[in-house]
Amino acid sequence: MATIKPFKGIRPPKNLVEKVASRPYDVLNSDEARAEAAGNPYSLYHIIKPEIDFPVGTDEHEDKVYTKAAENFAKFRSNGWLVQDENEKYYVYAQTMNGRTQYGLVVCAYVDDYMTGKIKKHELTRRDKEEDRMKHVRVNNANIEPVFFAYPHHEELDNIVKDISKNTPEYDFVAEFDGFGHTFWKIDDEKTIAQITGIFAEIPSLYIADGHHRSAAAALVGNEKRLQNPNHIGKEEYNYFMAVCFPDNQLTIIDYNRLVKDLNGLTDEEFLNKLKENFQVEEKGTDIFKPESLHHFSLYLSGKWYSLIAKEGTYNDNDPIGVLDVTISSNLILDEILGIKDLRSDKRIDFVGGIRGLGELKRRVDSGEMKAALALYPVSMKQLIDIADSGNIMPPKTTWFEPKLRSGLVIHDLE
Repeated sequence: MATIKPFKGIRPPKNLVEKVASRPYDVLNSDEARAEAAGNPYSLYHIIKPEIDFPVGTDEHEDKVYTKAAENFAKFRSNGWLVQDENEKYYVYAQTMNGRTQYGLVVCAYVDDYMTGKIKKHELTRRDKEEDRMKHVRVNNANIEPVFFAYPHHEELDNIVKDISKNTPEYDFVAEFDGFGHTFWKIDDEKTIAQITGIFAEIPSLYIADGHHRSAAAALVGNEKRLQNPNHIGKEEYNYFMAVCFPDNQLTIIDYNRLVKDLNGLTDEEFLNKLKENFQVEEKGTDIFKPESLHHFSLYLSGKWYSLIAKEGTYNDNDPIGVLDVTISSNLILDEILGIKDLRSDKRIDFVGGIRGLGELKRRVDSGEMKAALALYPVSMKQLIDIADSGNIMPPKTTWFEPKLRSGLVIHDLE
């Protein structure tokens, strides 16, 4: 069963929240962060992308950069740009995109639940990326950014959140960068807090939707602190890390598409003929063409779009991994035809989140930067949960959740 607890959040005053709040550290590069934070001393990028306070080209993994993050975090607190709540609370965080709103509960998840697999993952993590986030957690002694969890929807929790969201929000703004709405409420009532904690204790598992490296780093640092403390009793704040938990029926996964630099020595005609061995191939013309269902792909090549439908027998509906379109395309197109065998390291392939639209695929192929693009139908939440429950791992670059959590609305102190 899932163990969660309320916490004393560290938050910006209402008049500064829009200046403090930022996109997550891993969705933009240093130059983009530097540009977005220009002229804004309150931006959280000074803490989560502190290389922006050094000359262009400074390695973001240098020790002095991590130290700068901690210095900036301390400065934000001493200046009153971030202030800690006096009492432990839960929070409700709502995100609105394209007229649709999803409501999450901001909680502290339990390190042991991650270590024992009650918090389930669907992606592998890389040790170098884990260590980067571990250094950031260690130096700040805080979870500066939340992770994004899903849970099986629960009517009683839905009703609690619905009632809370009728109150005047603590924060309510539309982010300038993406036009998405962000609304935030405090939950102060002790009875409601206890009720939420009790309901989660009945939920068998939580699922990492986005933030596998942050989850791993937060849990590993918590475990480190436990081992380093001879007086550890299990109730210390470092036994928990910050997460925003959304009901699974409110979440939408969008497509995560592929671009390739070359056709592995094949001509266009040879490539299309090889595709016909495992796919029904139909030319669709020059207008952007989007796949309409599972096992349906769209290909953009030399100014034309094509429909690709995987033939029966090329996938296994009873295999939670084999049935995925990312597996089908990886095995039958990228590997078998194009010779791209390692999606994590091969420089001949790139990935584009569906939030950018299929026009971005067309643009990069038309520019000559890439040779062809492959658009996939998005994975479903049911597929993600089935895979996590089975203990399997999805192939790289399978899921893209949008909107992303805004960082800086609340921070969790490990003390």
